[in-house]
Amino acid sequence: MDVKDFYYELPQELIAQDPLFDRSGSRLMVLNRKDGGISHQVFRDIVQYLNPGDCLVVNNTKVIPARLYGVKEGTQAKIEILLLKRRENDVWETLVRPGKKCRIGTKIQFGDGILSGEVIGIEDEGNRLIHFSYNGIFEEILDRLGQMPLPPYITHQLKDKERYQTVYAKYDGSAAAPTAGLHFTPQLLAQIQEMGVAIAEVTLHVGLGTFRPVKEQDVLKHHMHSEFYSIDQSAADLINRTKGRGGRVIAVGTTSTRTLESASDDGKLSAKSGWTDIFIYPGYQFQVIDALITNFHLPESTLIMLVSALAGRESVLRAYETAVQEKYRFFSFGDAMLII
Repeated sequence: MDVKDFYYELPQELIAQDPLFDRSGSRLMVLNRKDGGISHQVFRDIVQYLNPGDCLVVNNTKVIPARLYGVKEGTQAKIEILLLKRRENDVWETLVRPGKKCRIGTKIQFGDGILSGEVIGIEDEGNRLIHFSYNGIFEEILDRLGQMPLPPYITHQLKDKERYQTVYAKYDGSAAAPTAGLHFTPQLLAQIQEMGVAIAEVTLHVGLGTFRPVKEQDVLKHHMHSEFYSIDQSAADLINRTKGRGGRVIAVGTTSTRTLESASDDGKLSAKSGWTDIFIYPGYQFQVIDALITNFHLPESTLIMLVSALAGRESVLRAYETAVQEKYRFFSFGDAMLII
């Protein structure tokens, strides 16, 4: 399976740089898996495609303002740090730019010294382990000093941090947003529940590896990054009941999809938590999800491969070609697709 099989041409001007003022006012492309049919809607019209007895599964992870700017102690050289994974005792695995200037023992000051860090280790991929020192509550300091770690293709400054959070975000831990959920408003979610559609919450903390390109020409040689996920008993029971009575499980985003498929065994979901590096590409047999709400993804990415596994590569590429022709907005702040 060649990575070039998942390429498509995308004009730069179609990459959304800012979120819409009205979350649910994004455009919605509906792709029918059975016949490849395409229709064009507004996102809030998604209620037309939901049925009583369905279950919508959302990822309630919360993005932390994980980008920090500091100076190297003694030199005043500027350092950019992205927090990737929390370890223990105020130690974080981080991505440091420029990394060559941060050897073990390097000390970095942030925010006039209210936060400081020392490089105490270097991982195989070059990520730095940094031990942070501070007075007070780390999360409050991070909220004050940190910036949202927007994807590299977004060059505009985000004015409101909350626009890179879903309205149901609860648990800190992500370095990137589960962007399919950005289209929902509290009002739309209430309307969906009033229709008799259940909403189940799962957690997967999204890592920056989600933006990592597939460097192998042979897709099957690509190694997926790992991410922490969790499903509690109530969510597992709700989803299993939905499947048992013939309702559809509709995943909001590729992260919810990977969580559900990681925690399933022969179609039955278990309450569990751990790390997943599941890689879903064409040929994969889905065990849990029946439909998917997602955004439009980068060419040759693992995300477009996952979508192709559900809807078929040729059908997905035709839909993307149509989206380009119709000038849909792409990627994190862009428009949405519903695959049914």
